[in-house]
Amino acid sequence: MPDKTKINLEVNGKPCELMIGKDIISSDTLAETLRNNLGLLGTKISCDRGACGACTVILNGKAVLSCMLLTVECDGMSVTTIEGLEDPKTGQLHPLQQSFIDHTAFQCGFCTPGIIMTVKALLNENPKPAEDEIKQALSGNFCRCISHYEVLKAVTAVIEGGKYGK
Repeated sequence: MPDKTKINLEVNGKPCELMIGKDIISSDTLAETLRNNLGLLGTKISCDRGACGACTVILNGKAVLSCMLLTVECDGMSVTTIEGLEDPKTGQLHPLQQSFIDHTAFQCGFCTPGIIMTVKALLNENPKPAEDEIKQALSGNFCRCISHYEVLKAVTAVIEGGKYGK
């Protein structure tokens, strides 16, 4: 990486400039930066090895494991976290978030943001995925306390209602 003193990100639609050596250090992961520097606590750090999916965010339109990326690698990119799904004007939850509530597709909620962000990225690319495609997309998200049947019901309800949003 060339010598840089700052990086620029777009986080949940807002520009963000981070000074290297002040705001972040070059070894900070995107997950650490989102949580520790930007206060976006919806992005969870669990395994810190890319195995559980709890830290999933959308980076330039793709679901990524934010614990596996250095923040400095994301310079010039757009990041969406679970907090970025809420309607900024009305404060209304995104249809996926509401459907997870309506279908009780969570228990402790720790991994839920990563699951929702994974599904959001899938629906952005494919608004009507088959059940097998949903299962495949979620194969990297690990949860110990819910049944993925409720997750499938919540996602299917959003797809059938055509309310997946962008």
